[in-house]
Amino acid sequence: MISFGLIQNIIGTTVNDTRTKFLICIFLIVATFSIYAQVQDHKFINFDDDKYVTNNLSVQAGLTSESIIKVFTKTHFGLWVPITSLSYMIDYEIYGLNPKGYLLTNLFFHITNSLLLFMVLFRMTGAIWQSAFVAAMFTLHPLNVESVAWVSDRKNVLSTFFWLLTMWAYIDYVKKSTLKRYGLVFIFLTLGLMSKPMLVTLPFTLLLLDYWPLRRFKFTSERNRDEILEKNTTKSSEVFQLVFEKIPLFLLAAASSIVTVLANNIAFGIQPLSTVSLKARLTNAMVSYLEYLEKTIWPSGLSILYPHPGNALPVWQGIVSGIALVSITIIAIKLIRRRPYFLVGWFWYLGTLLPVIGILRVGAHVMADRYVYVPLIGVFIIISWGVPELISKWLYKEKVLSVSAGIIISILMLITWKQVSHWENSITVFKHAIRVTDKNYPNLSIAHHNLGVALFAGGKKAEAIPHYKMAVKLKPNTDTHNNLGVALSDGGKKAEAISNFRIA
Repeated sequence: MISFGLIQNIIGTTVNDTRTKFLICIFLIVATFSIYAQVQDHKFINFDDDKYVTNNLSVQAGLTSESIIKVFTKTHFGLWVPITSLSYMIDYEIYGLNPKGYLLTNLFFHITNSLLLFMVLFRMTGAIWQSAFVAAMFTLHPLNVESVAWVSDRKNVLSTFFWLLTMWAYIDYVKKSTLKRYGLVFIFLTLGLMSKPMLVTLPFTLLLLDYWPLRRFKFTSERNRDEILEKNTTKSSEVFQLVFEKIPLFLLAAASSIVTVLANNIAFGIQPLSTVSLKARLTNAMVSYLEYLEKTIWPSGLSILYPHPGNALPVWQGIVSGIALVSITIIAIKLIRRRPYFLVGWFWYLGTLLPVIGILRVGAHVMADRYVYVPLIGVFIIISWGVPELISKWLYKEKVLSVSAGIIISILMLITWKQVSHWENSITVFKHAIRVTDKNYPNLSIAHHNLGVALFAGGKKAEAIPHYKMAVKLKPNTDTHNNLGVALSDGGKKAEAISNFRIA
């Protein structure tokens, strides 16, 4: 059984010992690599990997002046992500079209992100074991498999790398507020936004960190029974100063948001409310917030695709979910003096997930595991700091925490290893998606269609036909009818094939 407490007992050092931090970093590296090493034998997935790599002529042009200019001056697939495109181009120069190299690059960034997260939290809080547990949950949780095992999600691990570097630079800036250090914060945020625009919420997150754990707000201590409470005595002018210093960061985030909305509108269009009503979008958003939390606690049924329910979700589910979210928020605000980490962690989760919660744009799906790669850090912070406080008066709290952490991490490693195996190729990933997701939603047709394509390409042509037919039944479209026609024709069913060609 793996346990941070066991590691601490073995080395017999204080929590601030450099060797302790070094050993934790070694654990994070070895544990993560042992789970994800299997991606070396995985293949490209026939869902977006073609758009980003295998059929992307700009990437396959390599690092030429023309291709570099193109990625900085053109949007791609509804996004302006030149840094991500450059990373693919570098991989192509090294690995060609061997998926092993691309996936190992994803893994490198994921491991680096876990180390950065550990060190950033430790620098801010000085709490080594809480910081280590957050980093372990982050790197080993199965919800984050998609961001590592899918070549197309490079933008997630890469942008998070710059997110954490921005936080690192911000800590330095807080210690000594110089223009040079602020410039580094600005540069890292810029690079992050050019990797994935989800970093638009980072300036708001920095404001949360100003409150806790950076404690840039002023406090006075008050005793209440057996507790010492801290009262915020920060003046409004001082709060304004903290906001004012981040205006360049807010402007940068606003510019990125405008570019993203325009690029998405050109590529996909923003669906009118007549397609999916605002009421349905809000309902889906409220339900999704809680479903992500449920999957965090009980990570089963994880899939590359969660079909969008459209207007099918009952309104009462949205109302109940909304009440639950508001209730937790009220609790977090009431506990702000006693448990500031609760408010910071909860608003981190709510805020960083907001851009992808599905209110503005509705595509094939409203939920995706990759969307919570950064938001779940807030939840892990609440757990890591909250549980020790809840059992602070227990007689054997250290042993309970040590054993519990070991059990949780061991279980997560097993589940994550299994989840990674589902991403071996297009056939395995879409068979798993069909097995674990709702069979009635029309957008599940994507999974059936892509599975049919993969089976046909793999020589299993007869097996492809029923999946093409199911895709047509769920949501007819030109490509599926055409592919079904090809498969039927290849199987000698000419008349049925001609019928599908005509429909296409």
